[in-house]
Amino acid sequence: MPVSKPNELPMNGGGRWPHTGFRSVQWGDMEVGFTIAPRADCSSGYVGLPGSLCPCPHYGYVFSGRLRAVYPGTDWPDEVASTGDVYFFPGGHTLIYEEPSEVLEFNPAAALQTVMQHFETMLSSGWGSEVQ
Repeated sequence: MPVSKPNELPMNGGGRWPHTGFRSVQWGDMEVGFTIAPRADCSSGYVGLPGSLCPCPHYGYVFSGRLRAVYPGTDWPDEVASTGDVYFFPGGHTLIYEEPSEVLEFNPAAALQTVMQHFETMLSSGWGSEVQ
């Protein structure tokens, strides 16, 4: 059985997404990921995905910081997860890291891989300076 500390997960998804800085590994049909993010609004990164929204559901725990899931085009209220919270954000959102954050997530591998490949393409094309 796989075991790891979050900060020892493979960097850049084990080389799958070299521009992301995202630590992750696929275990079975789940992608286990550890994100260390600056304060950032990631909304523009979803442009090009269906509806310009993240299609991946996220299940996670916030070690530190605060992130907000926004559900554009719906009447769903924003959801905020802060230090010590566990969360579930269904697909159809954008994410905003409202402060520097450290987050552990468990996501359906296929859905997350689609999103990460999209971000990898965006980052390798120069997107990202406006995210910081």
